[in-house]
Amino acid sequence: MTPVVAALLLAFSTPGFADKTLGEVTVSSGKSSTGTPGLRDEIVATESIGARELEKTGATMLTEALDKRPGIAVQVECSICNVRNVVLNNLPGRYTTLLIDGIPIFSSVSTAYGLDSVNLGGIERIDISRGAGTSLIAPEALAGSVNIVTRRPTKDEFMAVQQFGSYGQWNTDLFGAKAFTGGALTANFSHNQHDTVDADDNKVSEYTGFKRNMGGVGFFADDLGGFKLKGRVDVIDEKRMGGAMGSDYAGVKADGSGNPFNWSAGRNGSPDPRGWVTPDGSGTDTLSNGQAGKFYNDGRAGMSEIIFTDRKQFVSTATRKLGEGSLRFAVGYAEHKQDSFYEKAVYKADETQYYLEASTQQPLGKTLINTGLSYRHEDLASLGTDASGRNNDGIDNYKYRTPGAFLQAYHALFDGAVELNGSVRYDKHNVFGGITSPRLNVLWNHNHEWNSRFAVGRGFRAPTSFFEQDHGILDTLRIVRRIDKAEISDNASYSLSFAGDRLAMVSSLNYNRIKNMALLDSGATDPLTGDPITLFTSAQQPVTVVGGDLTVTYKLTPNLEATVAGEHFKYRFSEAGTLAFARPETRAYLRLDYEAGPWAAMTRATWTGPMDLAKFYDYANNPRYNFDGSKKLDKSPSYWIVDLRGEYRLNRQWSGFLGVDNIFDFKQSDKESMLWVGADGSFDVTHIWGPNRGRFIYGGVKFTL
Repeated sequence: MTPVVAALLLAFSTPGFADKTLGEVTVSSGKSSTGTPGLRDEIVATESIGARELEKTGATMLTEALDKRPGIAVQVECSICNVRNVVLNNLPGRYTTLLIDGIPIFSSVSTAYGLDSVNLGGIERIDISRGAGTSLIAPEALAGSVNIVTRRPTKDEFMAVQQFGSYGQWNTDLFGAKAFTGGALTANFSHNQHDTVDADDNKVSEYTGFKRNMGGVGFFADDLGGFKLKGRVDVIDEKRMGGAMGSDYAGVKADGSGNPFNWSAGRNGSPDPRGWVTPDGSGTDTLSNGQAGKFYNDGRAGMSEIIFTDRKQFVSTATRKLGEGSLRFAVGYAEHKQDSFYEKAVYKADETQYYLEASTQQPLGKTLINTGLSYRHEDLASLGTDASGRNNDGIDNYKYRTPGAFLQAYHALFDGAVELNGSVRYDKHNVFGGITSPRLNVLWNHNHEWNSRFAVGRGFRAPTSFFEQDHGILDTLRIVRRIDKAEISDNASYSLSFAGDRLAMVSSLNYNRIKNMALLDSGATDPLTGDPITLFTSAQQPVTVVGGDLTVTYKLTPNLEATVAGEHFKYRFSEAGTLAFARPETRAYLRLDYEAGPWAAMTRATWTGPMDLAKFYDYANNPRYNFDGSKKLDKSPSYWIVDLRGEYRLNRQWSGFLGVDNIFDFKQSDKESMLWVGADGSFDVTHIWGPNRGRFIYGGVKFTL
């Protein structure tokens, strides 16, 4: 079941289904005293992160909350603008769908930087489901879905958190709730800022500086004309800049000539601070040591990316009893504006999304049937110029209209020992035609401690041409679309879980096969005019990612809990660029949680194994070099990242906390730069395999009423 369906079952289950739908019974360590996340009692393997868990890890944004978990990672895809995506089962981040209260309202432009701008105030939990088709209402979630569930307050609340950290980090969170008979209102505000960080002293940042303000209100009504109403409105304003240091946005944009950087600094720096070696010897400039090279002369603007984001969103659901079942309506709206500057290219986008849904859930004999209709509306309109000032307005415009219908059936066999959940939905896409997405889930309750989950399904995604894959498109004048098929994912998975008094275990195997993977080639030229163009095509061969993970949690004492986890993945792809960013085959995770009296502490260590950089970055056809002309590493080194956080509760209102992320200060720039040059001396900012920020120390206070 999807998180949405599970919530409906919880609220409107009939007596015949009540014992199967009250989803607070855990099958792993999710109900432990320390709040370790685990599987929810649902047919679809759904990992949940509760509010207490979010607090204990010190997460200030969604991407921090999801990172460093088996099968889940946050991948940076640009070393100077720090566009980040949530990666499930090591599939590209664009295949992860974010939902708020079961409503999909993020896509294309909005996921590029919008995932950092999701407020954690007033959240009950975050549900993560891995695999194609896990969300009945979001078939485009080829890797899985992340659903943020808003909490309905039952009493008046106020919370204020003030945090200060390294690199000028400053975070203020405010949350208030007013409960009344039959409903509640909430309000939240967050201010988060961080300076740019340059670890190798070449005056080009690896960690983007930002200033972000987020505010919102939530509303809950228990009985409004028979409906149970829930909704929220959020407003986000963010400014970020990477490349040049500081936050002089106008000054950086105007600084388009000269060399303010030091290309000789850092690991494998150039022999000349004015520029770098051209490995093929074609450089027209002569470096100070006599080598052929290329002097940099584009000022701070030529190596900087500045993005202003303005987002407004609204989501709401209304549910009521209908006979022995329930009726549900859902609506979502988002307007996402981006005003950006990419190394002298200008890009302004306005994306609008609507989501409408009507569904009903009714028992039919001993089978529970869920049927519904949905409509998705998505427009992207952009204006822009390339780095030379040539117009490329509308280069990635699109208009998608997708009405859909879905059917889901739940049935229990053998006195509830085996539970079946089958679904199918049909979407009529205005560009890619009709698409059918089936899925079957099986839960086998071996006994009260052991159970298995089997799943097989398909999902589709209508690809877009925004720089979700390559914002080099902004240096071209138009996109030539040679793509006429939606991306299709076939997924199969199995999970085995155990929950005892002190020991809990969850293991899973996942198979994902992506067909028609969308590709962008921003290095093409028009054969008639010679103008730079982008080719938008599909991969001819499928991409397959197969992996498994295991998490074991043991309660050492009533106050101390230990978790050990690991994952291993294999990747099969034959075309360069299909998996555009390096991924490790193996990761390991260690964690200790302690909670006793006024004290709470968490320490975690994450080991990342080597990555085959030569394969992922296609060295065979596009070799990569450092600024001194030496080749980039064929394989990245393995490394550990260790985090520690402690909290002390002074009294019922006040508590203080102190934490250190990346205690041992490991960062990629210690081994090699995230910047790279091609054989002809052209540069790029996407050679990424390790952390872009070193040791981070933070502390603060929390006040609650």
